[in-house]
Amino acid sequence: MRPVIPAVVPPLPHENVLKRHYPPAEALNWLAAGWRDLLVQPASSLSYGLAVFIVSAAVVGGLFDFGWDYILFPAFAGFMVVGPLLAIGLYEKSRSLASGIPIGIARMIIVRPASHAQLLFTGVLLCLLMLLWMRAAVILYALFFGLLPFPGLDHIAAVLLTTANGWALLIVGTLVGGLFASFSFAISVFSVPMMLEEPTDALTAMGTSMAMVWNNLPVMLTWGAIVLGLFLVSLATGLLGLIVVFPLLGHGTWHAYRAIRG
Repeated sequence: MRPVIPAVVPPLPHENVLKRHYPPAEALNWLAAGWRDLLVQPASSLSYGLAVFIVSAAVVGGLFDFGWDYILFPAFAGFMVVGPLLAIGLYEKSRSLASGIPIGIARMIIVRPASHAQLLFTGVLLCLLMLLWMRAAVILYALFFGLLPFPGLDHIAAVLLTTANGWALLIVGTLVGGLFASFSFAISVFSVPMMLEEPTDALTAMGTSMAMVWNNLPVMLTWGAIVLGLFLVSLATGLLGLIVVFPLLGHGTWHAYRAIRG
């Protein structure tokens, strides 16, 4: 008699229920919730922001010391790509506060994500994306200005605004940069919070993040505009604004994730 081999029914995928169609004004509620989290034990969040400011200032100083000031603007754009990864300690604080467990700076620095090493893989992918954008910016400059050396930050505005090649570079660079920014924002804004909370792989988290953004496009465009505006404020203050802005946006992003993830 032949042995009976039981049929193996693969498990059905877990139902992914995402909240949809939030109004654009909901982004202000996320920002307000982030501000409330910042004010709970504010020293921990502000210390986190201070650390980000110091690292950012050191990177900018290093670019000038090594004569790499020509990639300064792409580097600022790249900062927004890896920003969600740097904010993982802020997500951990907001997550703990939601459970009624206030935490200090030590717990924010030593974070144990549910996805373990997959978070590191996500960081590698985001860093590669940032390097790709910086290289694309250099190639674009070479396409329009050939082998002419970078004129320096003191003269770059005049070169861009008073020459035909400068205007062409501005238009094409804005379009290409917009594509990079949109893609990187979509895959990173919620993937890191998701990997902190759920045991999942990097690609699934990035794909889910993109789906969450796509299904709430109006409010996420508003949130992206808020992020960009506050980042520009930080640049206008010589990066000092990052001490407050970075924790505020980090906490707010966690509340945006929880609102859409459900």
